[in-house]
Amino acid sequence: MNQSASPDLAQPVKQPMLEVKSLVKYFPIGGLINPRQVHAINGISFQVNRGQVVSLVGESGSGKSTTARLVIRLIQPTSGKIFLDGVNILESEPKKASLAFRRKVQMIFQDPFASLSPNHSIGYQLGRPIIIHKRAQGKEVKEKVYELLATAGLNPPREMAEKYPFELSGGQRQRVAVARALAVEPELILADEPISMLDVSIRMGVLNLMQNLKEEHNIGFLYITHDLASARYIGDRTMVMYTGHIVESGESIDLMENPKHPYSQLLLSAVPNPHAGLTTRHVQARGEVPSLINPPPGCPFAPRCPKVMEICRHEMPGRSTFDNDHWVRCHLFSPDEPTKAIA
Repeated sequence: MNQSASPDLAQPVKQPMLEVKSLVKYFPIGGLINPRQVHAINGISFQVNRGQVVSLVGESGSGKSTTARLVIRLIQPTSGKIFLDGVNILESEPKKASLAFRRKVQMIFQDPFASLSPNHSIGYQLGRPIIIHKRAQGKEVKEKVYELLATAGLNPPREMAEKYPFELSGGQRQRVAVARALAVEPELILADEPISMLDVSIRMGVLNLMQNLKEEHNIGFLYITHDLASARYIGDRTMVMYTGHIVESGESIDLMENPKHPYSQLLLSAVPNPHAGLTTRHVQARGEVPSLINPPPGCPFAPRCPKVMEICRHEMPGRSTFDNDHWVRCHLFSPDEPTKAIA
């Protein structure tokens, strides 16, 4: 029988680079006459380590992009905690993010056509963050710009630096967005649907670029997408989000091959399987997505779930954990501990 290691000899627990705990975001609507709230994010918790890609998948409106905007500090959460290298940034920087935070965390936006200024050259737009964050000065700035362009696969870099966004393709613009995120040498990049507006033929190039950055620079990524195929391709871990709740999380291959939650099964049933020929494994779902203004009690997927039970309509399921830290929130499985928490 194996004996447990003594506390003195035990390996230290690796601290996650990013840790989100019980994050909540409600958007007020209706004004003074009829004040209401949109329950956009409902107590989610997750981690991202250095050199790790965590995919966050779900339908449009599930809260994926709101999650990224909360982490990058573009909007303030209603409650919850966000730790970066063990420091709760909502307490240390309560009003707005500092330059030090911006150096560590960068974001790649979905629309490569709107995220770049049409009035300035690519070289200028890459040089600005280098100067602001004091990563180089004088003639070194241009050399740094050329280096970034080469890293992003935009060659020849000197020629690309002189171009304007309207002279580039969508794929090239998104590579510029990646280069701009790299300009401050970040530790974490939030990639919000970075390939959704690109042609299928060039999507793989952007994904491979992100994969190389993870491996060569030890950068962590939160990769937001509705495309489960790309989530599996690039993600070390995948989280499934539904109406602002994370309903399942696990290693990407494990989750894709053995989904536990009925919603995860529904999403995966819509993904073409090249090994299945013309046959498809379709999971039926009924009804509509529940209101985010007046969310029903119990499991958020209960109104649509083909396996719904009476308890699902009244009680939020607890977390049930399986091998390899694969967990799910579903009453079909026994919870680790009884809870009615919304996280």
